Order: sequence, then C-alpha cells, then structure tokens
Amino acid sequence: HVQLVESGGGSVQAGGSLKLSCVASGLIAENYDTSWHRQAPGKEREFVAVAFNDATTSYADFVNGRFTITRENSKATVYLQMNSLKPEDTAMYYCKFFCITCPQPYWGQGTQVTVS
Repeated sequence: HVQLVESGGGSVQAGGSLKLSCVASGLIAENYDTSWHRQAPGKEREFVAVAFNDATTSYADFVNGRFTITRENSKATVYLQMNSLKPEDTAMYYCKFFCITCPQPYWGQGTQVTVS
C-alpha cells in the first residue's frame, strides 16, 4: 500500500520561507520521479517543480528562483524549500510520485500554505 504524507505547511508573512516535506511509504523512491503541485481555491491544480530520478530538476516559470526541490531517496522523501513567499503562493500543496511505466501516479493529501 503506497502512502504519501506531506508536512511543513503553515501561515507566514510575505517574504517568509517554508520547507515542505513529503514522505513516501510502500514504494522504492529511486524508481520514481517526484513533483510538487498546488491548487488555490477556485483554480486548477498547477505544476510547481519536478525532481526526476536522474537528479535533474525543473520549475514552473512563476517560481523564478524562489523555490528549490530536492529529494532524499534513502528516506523516500522529497522536499520543497520555498523562499520569498508571496500572497499569490497561497494554496494547498501536493506531492506526487510517478513513473512512465507505473499504472498510476501517487498523490499526497496536501499541506496548506497561506501567505499574508
């Protein structure tokens, strides 16, 4: 049974920082690519960042150097360090583990980030 558990969300003032964590169980992390997504109220879920299992990363344009995605395969964990947060970053943040040959991606339950 695969389970992803996010943590690290909270309320911060604009300009502040948060570090999100996503711990996976029931899978071998190095076999998966990992990503973070977010969904604000009334909006579609959108891509934030991806860390592939070959260690390459990519970010949405709106990140603009403010966020960093990292992964620690030995702990089956992916992180999202978020700096210089803006009110428009307010959303529920979700992690995803996925692979090309996998029947389905795995999603966490989300962690709320609120920036005021």
